[in-house]
Amino acid sequence: MDSLIAASARALAGGDALGALKRVALREDPPALALRGIAMAQLGEHARARELLRRAARGFGAHEEVARARCVVADAEVALAMRDFAGAPRALAQAAATLDVQGDAANAAQARLVGVRRLVLLGRLDDAAAALAGIDLRPLHPSLAAVAELAGAELALRSLQTAVARAAMERASALAQRAGVPALQAEVTEAALALQRPAARRIRADGEQRLRLEEVAEVLASDALVVDACRRRVSIRAHACDLARRPVLFTLAAALARAWPADAERDTLIAEAFRTRHPDETHRARLRVEIGRLRALLRPLARIEATARGFSLRAAAGREVVLLAPPIAGDQASLLALLSDGEAWSTSALALALGASQRTVQRALAELEAAGRVRSVGKARAQRWLSPPLAGFTTILLLPAALSPG
Repeated sequence: MDSLIAASARALAGGDALGALKRVALREDPPALALRGIAMAQLGEHARARELLRRAARGFGAHEEVARARCVVADAEVALAMRDFAGAPRALAQAAATLDVQGDAANAAQARLVGVRRLVLLGRLDDAAAALAGIDLRPLHPSLAAVAELAGAELALRSLQTAVARAAMERASALAQRAGVPALQAEVTEAALALQRPAARRIRADGEQRLRLEEVAEVLASDALVVDACRRRVSIRAHACDLARRPVLFTLAAALARAWPADAERDTLIAEAFRTRHPDETHRARLRVEIGRLRALLRPLARIEATARGFSLRAAAGREVVLLAPPIAGDQASLLALLSDGEAWSTSALALALGASQRTVQRALAELEAAGRVRSVGKARAQRWLSPPLAGFTTILLLPAALSPG
């Protein structure tokens, strides 16, 4: 490695992308192309960065498999920043294995951390937790160890293990200070704010109360019957009835919880569940059918009793009923939660993360764009979607595929 390449690499490790570029900007050899690609990625020029990294990978010879593997890892990290999930995870896993065999433990760990962060974004949290557990943090550079601690903190937040998340945030903060990389320090600071911001609303007949993640965890760990509109389920501690794929039934459960301890009128239930304000006998008949289905699903947790006006929800053993609502309302809450990270998402990446069809996501984006809540950049396959950060609260509970608490 010549002196300019070494100096450029040291500048990149310290977060000085412009300093790195000054040393290799006019060079076209593969090591210089790779460093230029990483520098461009740090400056936010992701498309140019991927082009340079792929040119570098093609330029390295067959005997330079470590250098090619490093390019694969860097390209995968840029793809993650671009929210491009089209690449095969197998190539990243093969690069990590190559780096391990060749004794490059740091870049092998980097490859696995990119894989963990990809799984977290896609909501595959069990797989992400298993992959993270297999990474030994002790020999890692402080910057890599901080990234690993951040990933662990996010997994803990998603499962509402707030004490575990707070401890991981503190370790990440100390490691980021040791690394001396300002961008990493800012990322840790921003992530820690999730513990302080409101994460949900507790709806009562006399108003609503904003709850932080720790308070949400306390509610879910209590003896109350919780109707959770963030995750669309009804639960008492670890016993839960998932209604995420039964939207009509969940709407009825939420309406009954909102009215508790009183009953909910039939016409109100019909209006909310079937979206009509002019009910007739067919709607009332359908309401009876859907209430019967909901009653059967909730039987281990609660009773639904008919009253003169409508129906009432009664938790087992006289427990309190609590309705948790998202910090933002609307059917597109999870979509907005993904977009609020400030990165540009493709429609296909959003569909993959949400577990929905691209057509469904396209319709939702069109509605949000018409309302001025999102905007698009680019055209055709290069089109990406952006949303302003949702200030004032955290969207942790709205992100897809969250783990069950406890």
